[in-house]
Amino acid sequence: MPASAVPTPTLRRLPKYYHYLQRIHMEGQEIVSATQMAEDLGIHHTQVRKDLAATGSQGKPKVGHRVADLLASIETFLNWNTSSDACLVGAGNLGSALLGYSGFDRAGIRITAAFDAHPAKVGKKIHGVPVFPVEKLDEAIRRLHITIGILTIPADRAQHIAEVMVGAGIRAIWNFAPITLTLPEDIIVENVELYASLAIFSRKLSERAKQKA
Repeated sequence: MPASAVPTPTLRRLPKYYHYLQRIHMEGQEIVSATQMAEDLGIHHTQVRKDLAATGSQGKPKVGHRVADLLASIETFLNWNTSSDACLVGAGNLGSALLGYSGFDRAGIRITAAFDAHPAKVGKKIHGVPVFPVEKLDEAIRRLHITIGILTIPADRAQHIAEVMVGAGIRAIWNFAPITLTLPEDIIVENVELYASLAIFSRKLSERAKQKA
């Protein structure tokens, strides 16, 4: 089943399953059932079975799944067993943190270049990734054959930079800017809404405080 046909909640759960499977595999467990996974992760067993089936993994009735096979199925389904080059625009606090995140390598994403408008950051390396002037973005994307763009810049600059990325050959954008980008339909855009998540978190804290009052 192609990833585009799989519900987004399933795609969000698969990394959770993956990290769980990695842990029990390191502990020496070779076989796992959907029931055990459901109990350990607090997810209904029917949902776990549907999610695993989406990856093409076939367990044995009354036996379960080989943990190693499940890990391989999830890696293949999420395209984690291939490597794609990415660039990041906006080497501020958030951008710098992302440049140092080791999880990208495990997910098959290699950030090969960063870009920033501040001269003080240009020419330096952040976590081993060179920072170039943003004016070099178009040329670098074409020269390095980069296909993924990561935006960690203010909203008022995001649309323009995204258009430059797409014009240079970027096919997918991971957008941390608080703005809805207007781009061609064939461009994959994943919006990370930090402010929305923070609003939900703050509201839950407020409700919990009222309950204790």
